[in-house]
Amino acid sequence: MTRTAVDPVQAQPSGEVDPVDAASTLGDALRQAREASGWSLAQLSTETRVHPRFLIALEQNDWSSLPSRVFAAGYVRAYASALRLNEAAAVERFKRDSPDTSTPLKAPIGIAFEDVRRQSPRVIAAVAVLVVAVIGWNIFQRASLRQAPHPSDIAAVPKTWAEQDAASQLKAVALNAPRQAPPDQTTPELYVTPGLEMQLTGIDPADPEAVAAAAALKAQPVQRAFNPRGAVYGAPATASQVVLQAKKPTGLVVRLNSGQVLFARQLARGESWRAPLNVPAVVDASEPAAFDVYLNGEHAGALEQPLTPLQTLNGRAQTMARDVQAQAAAEAEANARRLAAQQQAAQQEAARRAVQPPAGASPSTPAG
Repeated sequence: MTRTAVDPVQAQPSGEVDPVDAASTLGDALRQAREASGWSLAQLSTETRVHPRFLIALEQNDWSSLPSRVFAAGYVRAYASALRLNEAAAVERFKRDSPDTSTPLKAPIGIAFEDVRRQSPRVIAAVAVLVVAVIGWNIFQRASLRQAPHPSDIAAVPKTWAEQDAASQLKAVALNAPRQAPPDQTTPELYVTPGLEMQLTGIDPADPEAVAAAAALKAQPVQRAFNPRGAVYGAPATASQVVLQAKKPTGLVVRLNSGQVLFARQLARGESWRAPLNVPAVVDASEPAAFDVYLNGEHAGALEQPLTPLQTLNGRAQTMARDVQAQAAAEAEANARRLAAQQQAAQQEAARRAVQPPAGASPSTPAG
């Protein structure tokens, strides 16, 4: 909408009363300024973007028809700005003409300072009397319960008591010989099914040589197996036969024959390094005794030298693996031969018993 040319109300010269304050009410001041400018309510509504009914309410001082107090103050400011009136004076006049009644005044609360001054000596005196009473009561209780030390009523230890103490001491010191276990607590001898042990172990209990060989095999010390107690570096477990495990924090460097570093790290206690297969390298350990060597998963002692060819460790692991395989094959072959001999002896015994007549039977005579 095209704004019509009107003469806005000019600001009052210095020393004259502002039109907003000169009017009897704010509504009268706004209406007079609008009529003097020649604006209609529709034009003013378009300029201020305020609904005409709110403009009419402002001119008629109908504060109940306006929205919240914040919006109403904004409408007054927009109205005054459009008519070139003093905006601050218009808002202040609005606040005077329509006081805010949403929050009623409250009576002051608290205790009069004069009353506190008058009551303070009494309160302090009462607290002091209470403290003195509590302290005095505690002192009285401690004094009444305190007793002077007095000698014991027992002049001497009775003779029977002394004899009982000596006898109890002798009983405590004297020890009897150990007694045999009662018959009902003895463990019966373990029953072994005939032939079952030989089938399970491949060792005949009646053969002294087989029993002695098995006992000698059991007497051999069991090697300690590799137990990871930290991070494991290097080759995977399926591609390695040698493991170096640190017994304390120490450094380990592995160099290829060309001088290139394959592995270098400060290992913590329990951390390990798996050596790869068929890699020409040298193990450089500043403290050889700080490393445990595991070949094929079994403990093989400590690292012996600061510089150890990796080929030497892999060769030891391969030799140990071949020895174990050969020993297992020899034991399996010996067990197979022993079982075959036992089966052959059992067959011969069965054939002999089948041919020999039972005891007490008379030989048959041919018919004449």
